[in-house]
Amino acid sequence: MARPGVCAKLSTVWRALWLMGTVVDFALPQETYAPHSIRTEGHLTLGGLFPVHSRGADGTPCGDLKKENGIQRLEAMMYALDQINQDDQLLPNITLGARVLDTCSRDTYALEQSLTFVQALITKDTSDVRCTNGEPPVFVKPEKVVGVIGASASSVSIMVANILRLFQIPQISYASTAPELSDDRRYDFFSRVVPPDSFQAQAMVDIIRALGWTYVSTIASEGSYGEKGIEAFTQLSKEAGGICVAQSLKIPHNPKLEDYDKAIQQLLETQHSRAVVIFASEEDIRGVLNATKRANQVGHFLWIGSDSWGAKSSPIHQLEDVAVGAVTILPKRSSIRGFDEYFTALTLENNRRNVWFAEFWEENFDCRLLSASKREDTSRKCTGQERIGINSKFEQEGKVQFVIDAVYAMAHALHNMQRDLCPDHLGICPQMETAEGKTLLKYIRNTSFNGSADTSVVFNKNGDAPGRYDLFQFQVTNSSTPEYKMVGQWVETLQLR
Repeated sequence: MARPGVCAKLSTVWRALWLMGTVVDFALPQETYAPHSIRTEGHLTLGGLFPVHSRGADGTPCGDLKKENGIQRLEAMMYALDQINQDDQLLPNITLGARVLDTCSRDTYALEQSLTFVQALITKDTSDVRCTNGEPPVFVKPEKVVGVIGASASSVSIMVANILRLFQIPQISYASTAPELSDDRRYDFFSRVVPPDSFQAQAMVDIIRALGWTYVSTIASEGSYGEKGIEAFTQLSKEAGGICVAQSLKIPHNPKLEDYDKAIQQLLETQHSRAVVIFASEEDIRGVLNATKRANQVGHFLWIGSDSWGAKSSPIHQLEDVAVGAVTILPKRSSIRGFDEYFTALTLENNRRNVWFAEFWEENFDCRLLSASKREDTSRKCTGQERIGINSKFEQEGKVQFVIDAVYAMAHALHNMQRDLCPDHLGICPQMETAEGKTLLKYIRNTSFNGSADTSVVFNKNGDAPGRYDLFQFQVTNSSTPEYKMVGQWVETLQLR
C-alpha cells in the first residue's frame, strides 16, 4: 500500500534521527541494517520486532540469547502466520509474509533495524547513477511492510513508533505497557493487545490495600516502562489514601553491580518498609535479587512485581530463594495448546527459516553444533536428534498468546479492508494497493474478534486493550520446589482466592 507524500517527510525523518543521535545512510542496502533477519514471502509483508538477544556489554549491541522472551515470542508470530495462511476463511487468496528483526533489547539498536521497514517507501533519485558499461543500474526494491508486530519493551516501541508514524505504518505491540503510549496524538499509529500500566498500577494499589500494608518502597528501571509505571502507582496510591511511599529508587541504564547493591542498602535504611513494588526489566529484576542475596537479606523483602516479572522463570533462575513470597502480575492469559505442539516439534531440519534457531539449539540443549560455535563452556556436541520438552524443559512463555493475538488483529484488519475496498476482486486490488496506512489503522482500531484464548480482542480509541490481570505468588509447595501459584485476578476490581 502506497503512502503519498512520503518524500516530503524525509527531512523530518533526518531531523528526528539526528536528534536521536542515530543517523544512518538510507542509500545503504537492507542487509546493512538487518544482517540477520527472518524473511518469508507473501502477498503482504508484516514486520516483526523481538528481543532475540539481551543488551550487549562493553559497547557491543547484542548479548546473550533470550530463549523465552526472544525465541518463543518470535516463533509465536511465525506460528500465527502459518495458521492464517492455511485458513481459507481469513484473507483468502492472500498470504502474509514476514520480515522479523532482533532489537537486542536496546531502543537505539532497534531504531536502526527498523529503518528496514521504511526503505520501500523512500524514493531514491538514481538518474545520475551508471554502471561501468554506461547502462543504468537495476535496483531491487525492498519488500513493502504494511504493518509491524512489536516491540516488546516500551522504550523500544516508543523509539520505533516515532519513525513508523511518519510513514503511516501501523504497529501492534504484544508486550509494551507504558502509559505514555496511550497518547494518541504522539503515538497515533501505535496499538497494543495488552493493557497499559495505568490499569496494572491500580491493581497493585488494590493488592497492597487488601494485604493491609501502609508503607512501601518502589524500584523502577530507568525509562518509560519503569518510571511511568511507578509514577502511575504513586499517583493512584495518593488518590486511594492510606499508602505511604517511603522511597522511590531508580536503576540507571547500563547499570553496574554497585548500582544494585546501593539500591538494596537504601531500602534497608527504611526499617519499617519491607514491601517493595518493582516496575523493572528482567535484567534489573535479576540484578536486584542478586544484590539482595549478596547483602544476606534473603526473606527480608516482600516483592510486588509487575508484568515484566509475571510468572516467568528467567528473572529468578537460581534466585528462587530470594523470590519466595513475591506477588506478581500478568495480563490475563491462557496457554495456547497449538503453539506447544508447534514449538516442541521444531528441529534444526524443519526450522531453517529462523536464522537464530541453531544458536537457540545450542543454548537449550547445552551443546555445540560446530567447532566455530560461540559456546565455549561445553565440549558436548549436539546430535540434532534432541527434542524440545523431552531433552530440555519447556514451558510456554507468558506473552505468546498476545503475540498471536497481535498478528491476528493485523490479519483481521487487512481482511476487513480487502472486503470493503475490493468487493469484486480476489486478492489485493489496486484500491488496496494504494491505500494509505491510516486506512489500515482505522480497520485495526475497529476490529473485534475472539482471540487465541477465546477472549475478546478489542481496542479503545487510544489503541489500548482492556485491563485484565492474573495475580501470582511464588510459593514453596508440598514438593518443596517453589513455583508460581495463581492467587487471584483483577478485572476492574480485585478478586483474591
